Amino acid sequence: MKMQSAVIGLFSLLCLHAHAEDDPWLLRLRAVHISPANKSDPVGGAGAPDRITVSDKTIAEFDFSYLFTPNWAAELVLTYPQKHDAMLDGAKIGTFKHVPPTLLAQYRFPLDGPVTPYVGAGLNYTNMAKVELLNGAGGLDHKSWGPALQAGLDFRIDRRWSFNLDVKKVQIRSDVYLSGARISAVRVDPLLVGMGLGYRF
Repeated sequence: MKMQSAVIGLFSLLCLHAHAEDDPWLLRLRAVHISPANKSDPVGGAGAPDRITVSDKTIAEFDFSYLFTPNWAAELVLTYPQKHDAMLDGAKIGTFKHVPPTLLAQYRFPLDGPVTPYVGAGLNYTNMAKVELLNGAGGLDHKSWGPALQAGLDFRIDRRWSFNLDVKKVQIRSDVYLSGARISAVRVDPLLVGMGLGYRF
């Protein structure tokens, strides 16, 4: 809750003390590769070899940014529900879907020229649904809150269009259950590497 309060407070401060730019909205559409960290507790206790992992995936992602000033922005990252395979020691044990919206406060470096680097920090909320593990006997926590970090580059093409490269690290974690009993904890914590186009309006 402290992380959520800090993020809300930062966005409130930006809204109170910043004035919008001309064409303050920036819409981006990216192709993003999700690469999970795939760290989990061994199933069966310490020393057991079996670990739960989540599949890599390339997805379509879009985000809306609002530029309060030339240097400060807020970015909301969205996508449609994503389906992932879950594996136990390399063997598929089922699937689940998740929706992981992320809200970031972003600082854009004031450099001359067509390239604008930026960094961001914020909060991710992941909702997991349609969990189908171990023939219905397995389960996951349905909600995950965690910090998110971001770095990227916007390459200006003209007044409105830009090309974007973006990297994010997001904390997504869940306990794993079998017939109601907790058997492991999965730290998905994916690295997201994306590229796409942006449009200012």
